[in-house]
Amino acid sequence: MIVIREEWKRIPLLHIYTEEMTENTPVVIFLHGFMSAKEHNLHYAYQLVEKGVRVILPDAYLHGERTEHLSEIQMNLHFWKIVMKSVTEVHTLYQELKLKKLLAAEQIGIAGTSMGGITTSGCLRLYNWIQAAGICMGTTSFTKLALHQLEDYTTKGMSFPMSLEQQAAIFEMLRSHDLEQAPEVFARCPIIFWHGQQDRTVPFSMSYPFYEQLQQQGQAEKTQFIVDGKAGHAVSRHGMLEVTNWLAQHLA
Repeated sequence: MIVIREEWKRIPLLHIYTEEMTENTPVVIFLHGFMSAKEHNLHYAYQLVEKGVRVILPDAYLHGERTEHLSEIQMNLHFWKIVMKSVTEVHTLYQELKLKKLLAAEQIGIAGTSMGGITTSGCLRLYNWIQAAGICMGTTSFTKLALHQLEDYTTKGMSFPMSLEQQAAIFEMLRSHDLEQAPEVFARCPIIFWHGQQDRTVPFSMSYPFYEQLQQQGQAEKTQFIVDGKAGHAVSRHGMLEVTNWLAQHLA
């Protein structure tokens, strides 16, 4: 297994593969969580590469090698800017994979944990080239999560330095990335979710009720949702193995 630090279009990343892999090998771009970095998802990469999948682990804006040493409060205020920039950069990485002739078979998946799972959701809304996706501790609705965050800030007595007009503009932008506004994506693309019912950071209610709605409408045939009744905001080893197995099987 080969792990190389590279930089594609100013995006620092780890490229993980084996010597046996070719331009026809499936690829997963795996996205890390908030206040994390690319190296913290090497265990996901190991499992995927062992199963015959090339893996790209990028650093999100303001994270890892791109840090500007902001406080957590400052980072929270940049949260949606980071997510939106990551959504754009996922497409940049896709284009670079094609330019580098590493995507001949067009078998590509996007996955991530927490903020990475949230970003994956936004990518699914925009990019029809995604062949499989994994959303761990993410959301199917940018707008619902943003409202939850706003309520949480208010409860904690934190000031939100934006006018009502600025907030409305942000919500309009988030709505354009809201996966719940495009249920047809679930009929097209296989998606696996993992979420702990005790998650307080990205609540379980940010994704599971919509999945239930899809089930009732007969639109969840390509979707799997793994529920961990005891877990909080951390993916279990069992969850990590299930998600990586599922991605490898659907991209093979």
